[in-house]
Amino acid sequence: MPELPEVETTLRGVRPYLEGQRVAALQVREPRLRYPVPPDLGATLSGQRILGLRRRGKYLLLDLEQGSLLIHLGMSGSLRVLTQAQSREPGRHDHVDLILASGTCLRLRDPRRFGAFLWLAGPAEEHPLLAGLGPEPLGDGFDGAYLHRVSRQRRLAVKAFIMDARVVVGVGNIYANEALFLAGIHPRRPCGRIGLERYGSLAGQIRSVLAAAIDLGGTTLRDFVQEDGSPGYFAQSLRVYGRAGRPCPTCAATIRQERIGQRSSFYCPNCQR
Repeated sequence: MPELPEVETTLRGVRPYLEGQRVAALQVREPRLRYPVPPDLGATLSGQRILGLRRRGKYLLLDLEQGSLLIHLGMSGSLRVLTQAQSREPGRHDHVDLILASGTCLRLRDPRRFGAFLWLAGPAEEHPLLAGLGPEPLGDGFDGAYLHRVSRQRRLAVKAFIMDARVVVGVGNIYANEALFLAGIHPRRPCGRIGLERYGSLAGQIRSVLAAAIDLGGTTLRDFVQEDGSPGYFAQSLRVYGRAGRPCPTCAATIRQERIGQRSSFYCPNCQR
């Protein structure tokens, strides 16, 4: 699914076309997403100005004059900006169009229909989908001391721990594998048995890996392309993810794969302890 870097890349791509614009209409061709599109959403949005765009974890938030529009890309969703000069003929999986007074259209394409297009009338941070989320990994509230503190007395595997959105948001499977490799930590090590210094290294690597992926446009996945239709390029920089049976880039030991917390995990048995 699109992970934090892909969502951040999408946010940065669509922001210049949406910020400050007024909503003219909403066209919903398929309301049956993971959370059904409210039938009155078009009437709610019509005439409101988009004051700003932001990201919370893997959720996009469009802040309008009377509330916020929450968009989630689900497993394989994407957003496209279409100008008046471009063809507006929708494809099979193009389910929602947000049409602006400028004539620009923001289109949600969601083949698996696991996305969301919801209206939040109150403070966005108090909505059930957002209220329990942990700190942003690129924000000021996230560091090694924080991870060390919240991991005490817990026996959960560290990979599952850092992928828990209640601990920290947006550290998806690909980036968890990469950060743990760079920090030299075995993904199955109990999170409560990792010291402060090693957590400092891990927090730094999580930040670095996510920032690098954002700079390079996200990770190329089978179902993901950027908002302009071109693929991301961070996949070229992956060190362990998807490389089972291949040599470790550091020591040449064979990269192993196993399932941890129902997700595929990749690690070097020599470099990660």
